[in-house]
Amino acid sequence: MRALLPLLRTNWAWPVGIPAATAARLPRGASAVPGPRRAMALYRTEERGQPHSPDYRLYFKNVAGHYISPFHDIPLKVDSKENLFNMIVEVPRWTNAKMEIATEEPLNPIKQDLKDGKLRYVANIFPHKGYIWNYGALPQTWEDPSRKDKSTDCCGDNDPIDVCEVGSKVLSRGDVIRVKILGILALIDQGETDWKLIAINVNDPEASKFHDIDDVRKYKPGYLEATLNWFRFYKVPEGKPENQFAFNGEFQNKAFALEVIKSTHECWKALLMEKCDGGAINCTNVQICDSPFHCSEEEARSLVESASFSPNKGSNEEDTDQVWHFLGK
Repeated sequence: MRALLPLLRTNWAWPVGIPAATAARLPRGASAVPGPRRAMALYRTEERGQPHSPDYRLYFKNVAGHYISPFHDIPLKVDSKENLFNMIVEVPRWTNAKMEIATEEPLNPIKQDLKDGKLRYVANIFPHKGYIWNYGALPQTWEDPSRKDKSTDCCGDNDPIDVCEVGSKVLSRGDVIRVKILGILALIDQGETDWKLIAINVNDPEASKFHDIDDVRKYKPGYLEATLNWFRFYKVPEGKPENQFAFNGEFQNKAFALEVIKSTHECWKALLMEKCDGGAINCTNVQICDSPFHCSEEEARSLVESASFSPNKGSNEEDTDQVWHFLGK
């Protein structure tokens, strides 16, 4: 009998706004986007396993086609002189599947979160459908669970710092986009600090209008209030209490957010250099050569190819995301 192979699907993450045919003609590492929107690299994603199944994984490759860790190998900043950051899109807007970087697995692919062995989906809470932004994380950041944040008096949640991208486009899972940071919200989740950055894709048609958190209030009235309520209530349909916030739920500005990013990046560097206890976090990387967790491109490929995947069909997301909840007081 012929062996069953894992289902593979491959996509290139071209910079938004550049036709694939154009990008294919560019020299390695080059970009058709001028000025501060210049891309540092192109990233490719490869799906393994069936979507909406516990085995599903989305792996990342660099422009040369070598497997990398999105958590550790994609640079935090696009340009050291500009406050532009790379964001990894885990969850496209309006979708429900709770996808996240697998921080405890080699090369940290994106997977769907599980609870009690079941796939997790966020509930639809009136008037919203799924996630109300493109949701993801900044690479090379880590909220240290052993380090108490001075402004929240709570330790970190052991994950990369989360990002809510508020632009007008619906992005795709695995996209690596460049964002401008606008502000930040301090969610306290079961006693842990869980920062939520507010950012906008630099290639959004309206990006030039946005420079700080007040611009979100000005040009997208009601969006920050909706964001606060979304995070406050999204676990209530699961039988959990409302989430709490530091600063009485007030969004902090860009300058404050940049300091939080700087701090979480320093925590990540300590993690990669084994200067702190990372617990179960998997720090395997391909491009941080002085890290004790560095591996070769061949070793990275072997790690992916040795992962096992079930041929079983995944669940139908439509069966789980069509229920609506009305939370009245």
